[in-house]
Amino acid sequence: MKITKTILFGVLIIAVAGFQKDTMNQFDIDANLDYCAVQAEKTLAAMPDTLAIPRNIAPGSKQWRMVGYDDWTSGFWPGVLWYLYEYTGDVKWKKEADKYTRFLTPLSMRTATDHDLGFQMYCSFGNGYRLTHNKEYKDIFVRTSDTLARLYNPKVGTILSWPGMRTKMNWPHNTIIDNMINLEMLFEASKNGGRKILYNMAVKHAEVTMENQFRPDHSVYHVVVYDTLTGKKIKAVTHQGYADESMWARGQAWAIYGYTMVYRETKDPKFLDFAHKVTKVYLERLPKDLIPYWDFDVPNIKREPRDASAAALVASGLIELSTYTSDKKLAKTYLSKAEGMLKELSTSRYKSNNKNSAFLLHSTGHYPNKSEIDYSIIYADYYYIEALLRLKKLKSEKDLFVPLHNAEQTAMKR
Repeated sequence: MKITKTILFGVLIIAVAGFQKDTMNQFDIDANLDYCAVQAEKTLAAMPDTLAIPRNIAPGSKQWRMVGYDDWTSGFWPGVLWYLYEYTGDVKWKKEADKYTRFLTPLSMRTATDHDLGFQMYCSFGNGYRLTHNKEYKDIFVRTSDTLARLYNPKVGTILSWPGMRTKMNWPHNTIIDNMINLEMLFEASKNGGRKILYNMAVKHAEVTMENQFRPDHSVYHVVVYDTLTGKKIKAVTHQGYADESMWARGQAWAIYGYTMVYRETKDPKFLDFAHKVTKVYLERLPKDLIPYWDFDVPNIKREPRDASAAALVASGLIELSTYTSDKKLAKTYLSKAEGMLKELSTSRYKSNNKNSAFLLHSTGHYPNKSEIDYSIIYADYYYIEALLRLKKLKSEKDLFVPLHNAEQTAMKR
């Protein structure tokens, strides 16, 4: 059969068009990490002379609301800076990360006021130690782990979340699902010179939470209240979700991320199995664009605000979970969903770009309290950049959890 020049030209056009389409559909991880660096530079340039931590930006504003070192979100900004240092190897990020990390040092020298010490001190000092092996950082998060452990109730088997709720809400001992993330600091402390009982506390907390904080479909209650004397469950309620029986998006995200992390630290298959179960109900109920509304059961849901922070958190957790999954089809699904979430978050619909200096728009903090609704929020940025780095490592066939020593010479970008 004679092939004419016209046919060849047509085939070439189709091939080029296909290549261009594939190229456009590819997710450029480095471009989005570079975007994070640009945005963080803007934030640094606008920081006040006195040390403070950026927490959120209201819709229509360009200014970060600043908080002190004792705010529950204070560890996320230094954590973002450590991730930028990990990506670039540029010592300027290391210098800034160190400055804002050390700003949190007083938290290691006071009594525990709530469970958030893990968020505050592990995102900052923990990431700092992972990347630099600076013994000062290690000593601080190990010491802080002992402080956090004072909130552990052996009768219940969990860490107390909000001590103030004992009088405000008459909750003798409450545990929120967010508290799962604080276990990572206890696990790491037990491996780095801390007491071995910290490991046991973390495992027990995960077990008791698994037993008491989930419905039959494996959706999560935000809060469980326990009797401090008997250790028995009194009730399960919400605080930041729509209703006691609704599935609050970020609560389910904490569960996915938390149980994946607990499996990493324990290698106990029951935690891996549970991570799959809490993930399944979340993925089954997601909208097509993979970004959840703030609660899955709120009426007139399509009119409700989204929660980009939950999406970023789940994307990061799914990337890790995909590496533990022996079912190759399921692992591929997890990775595909995570990449889809990051792709959507990286569009103009969710990127802050020139609107403000955060990474992302459209997070929801505490809707029932009318707080941080449709805001840019620092922890959304933290989990977004973490997820990007995890995806980059996975595609580069690097171990997600091996620190990059001498980061100046081994920057991921190179």
